[in-house]
Amino acid sequence: MSRVLCIAALVLAASTAAARPIVVGSKNFNESYVLGEVVAQALEAAGFAVERRFGLGGTLICFSALEAGEIDVYVEYTGTLAQAILGLGAEAADVAHLNGLIAEQGLALLTPFGFDNTYAMTMRRDKARALGVDSISDLSAHPNLRVVLSHEFIERDDGWPGLRGVYGLPHTVRGIEHALAYQALAEDAIDVTDAYSTDGELERYQLAVLEDDLQFFPEYLAAPLARDSLPKAAKAALHGLGNSLDETTMQSMNAAVVFGGQNFAGVASDFLAAQGVVSAQQPGNTFWQTLARNVSRHLQLTAIALVSAVLLGVGVSLAVFRRQTLARGVLYACGLMQTVPSIALLALMIPVFGIGFLPAVVALFLYSLLPIVRNALTALTSVDPVLVRVATSMGLNEREQLRHLFVPLALPAMFAGVRTAAVISIGTATLAAFIGAGGLGDPIVTGLSLNDASLILQGAVPAALLAILTEIGFELLEARLVPVHLREAR
Repeated sequence: MSRVLCIAALVLAASTAAARPIVVGSKNFNESYVLGEVVAQALEAAGFAVERRFGLGGTLICFSALEAGEIDVYVEYTGTLAQAILGLGAEAADVAHLNGLIAEQGLALLTPFGFDNTYAMTMRRDKARALGVDSISDLSAHPNLRVVLSHEFIERDDGWPGLRGVYGLPHTVRGIEHALAYQALAEDAIDVTDAYSTDGELERYQLAVLEDDLQFFPEYLAAPLARDSLPKAAKAALHGLGNSLDETTMQSMNAAVVFGGQNFAGVASDFLAAQGVVSAQQPGNTFWQTLARNVSRHLQLTAIALVSAVLLGVGVSLAVFRRQTLARGVLYACGLMQTVPSIALLALMIPVFGIGFLPAVVALFLYSLLPIVRNALTALTSVDPVLVRVATSMGLNEREQLRHLFVPLALPAMFAGVRTAAVISIGTATLAAFIGAGGLGDPIVTGLSLNDASLILQGAVPAALLAILTEIGFELLEARLVPVHLREAR
C-alpha cells in the first residue's frame, strides 16, 4: 500500500511540474525583448506552456529573479555574466568556465545563439570625421564632448568606470534611457553614448562605432541562462537554437522592430519559421485583448494595495489618535516611506519578496499609507473639544464617542485621503512593470525601450482614465455615505 501511495505521489509531482509554465524573462531593451520571444516561442513549439515576464529593470534584477526561481530562463551575455554579475576579468568570459562557476548556484548557460553583441562607444559620423575621432582613445583629446550614457553602463565595471580607467577619459557623464540616446545623437543634443554593436539604430542614424583600440570590452555572446531544473526537453529545444544567429541577422531583427513597425513576437516568429522551428508566424494578442489584460492586472495591483492600506491606515489612526506622541510617530513613519522614490521602493522589495505581483503590491501599500493616515489623524484630532465634552457629559464611553462623534465628523477627510492614495497608487503602479508585475506599465516600459510614443500612450492614457474614473467613483461613494451637511462644511 505504501509503495502504491509513493508511486502516486511521484506521478502527481511529475504532472504538477509538467503543468507549471516555464517563466521566460527579459531585460528592458529591444534585443532582449526579441530574444525573449525567440526563447518563449521555441519552448511553446516544443510543447511547453510559457509565461512571459519581459522588461525587467536590468541585469541584476533578471539574475536575482533567476536565482530566486521567479523566472526560469532569460537571455544573458557572456561578458555581462563574467564581469557585471560574477566580477571576473574579461578573459573569464568563456562558456565552459562560466558554467563551472554558476553550476553550484543551480544555473546553466546554454549554447550561445552565435553572435557577439559587444558594447561600443558611438557618435555621429559627421562629427567624428570633423574631430578626427576614430577610436575610444581619441576621445581623451576632446574633454568638452557631451558624453551621455545609459544608466546601467554608468554603473557597471565593464562599462564607464572601467572604460574611464583604462583609457584615462576626463569627461563628466550623465545618464539617459538607452533607446532615447540615439535620437539625442541624431538631434545633436549629445555627442557620445554607449551602444550595442547589433543595434539597428547604428546604421539608421549614420553613427560611427569607435574602435576599442585597447580592447577593453570582452566578448558578449548572447545565450539562454537557465535554472538547472529546467526540463531536459526544454533545454534541448534551446540548445537547438545555438549558432543560428549572426550579427547581421540580429541587427536586422532589431531594426525590423524599431523601424519596420513589426512587433517582437512577429519578428521572433519569422526567424523561427526560417529555422524550421515553427511552421508559420504565430498569431499574437489583439490590441484590445492586451489592453484588457493590462487594465485587469493594474486594477488588481492597486485594489489589493489600496484596500490593505485603508484597513491598516484607518485602523491604526483610530487606535492612536488620542495619544499625541504615538500618533506623531505613526505619521512620521508613514511620511518616511513617502520620501523614498517609488522606483527605489519597488527595487528594495526585490531582496525580500522577489519580483512580480507581491513586491509590487507591498510597495504600493506602503506608498498609499501616508495620505490615508495623515488625513485620518488630522481629522480625528481636529474634532471640536466642546463636542467631546458634551459627548462625555452625556455618558458616552470612548467606543461610543468614536462611533457617533469622531468617525462621522472625520469621514469626509478620510475619504479625501483614500482618494488621494488611490490616484497615487494608480500612477505608481505603472512602474511595477520594471519588476515583472505587469499592468499598464508594460506598454510604457516597452515604448521607452523602443522610443515609441504610441506604445507609451497605450499605457499612459488608460492609466490617466483609470485615475479619473476612480475620482468619480469615490465622489459618488462619498455622496452616498457622508451626510450633505458634513460635505458642505468641508
